[in-house]
Amino acid sequence: MMEGFGFVDELAPGIRWDSKYATWDNFTGKPVDGYLVNRIVGTRELCAALARARDKAAALGFGLLLWDGYRPQRAVDAFLRWSREPEPERQDDRGKLRHHPSISRPEMFEKGYVAARSGHSRGSTVDLTLFDLASGELSDMGGDHDLMDEISHHGASGISPAQARNREQLCSIMEACGFSRYDNEWWHYSMAEEPYPDTYFDFPVG
Repeated sequence: MMEGFGFVDELAPGIRWDSKYATWDNFTGKPVDGYLVNRIVGTRELCAALARARDKAAALGFGLLLWDGYRPQRAVDAFLRWSREPEPERQDDRGKLRHHPSISRPEMFEKGYVAARSGHSRGSTVDLTLFDLASGELSDMGGDHDLMDEISHHGASGISPAQARNREQLCSIMEACGFSRYDNEWWHYSMAEEPYPDTYFDFPVG
């Protein structure tokens, strides 16, 4: 582990996680380079801020579920290679239908859903959602993680008032704890004051 980083489950216990890129359940359809274990890594500053967000969410009856944190540059490079591969000819391709139904693989980069230089690689960005502490059910956000579509934008039309309130609740919690939102993805938040704002790391998660 790089100095200054740690596992979120150790430094901010009580937060759920499901590291999507360490599994087959992501837009590439397979585990991604650099993710050796299903755990979330972040800077120590990120973990401290997430602990504050955990406590603020709990006071409102919610928990946090993380999908991604620190992302090795080699994983970002793997995304770029994947985007250049021919798309399956099948019209029933489940990955495309779920993650980028209206755009091509290259357009995922062109429209800002995936970046060749990701803030995740600086170690202080997370993808996350809320869940109900009493039931364990995920909050309905009107779209899943990595749905690369305009419906995932903050302020998107086409979602219900309840779904919009859930997004606003997550945003309120995160911004109160020192995070800034990314307008194109309701699940994506970065620390407003990053400890490594100009460094893109490439050590593996594991």
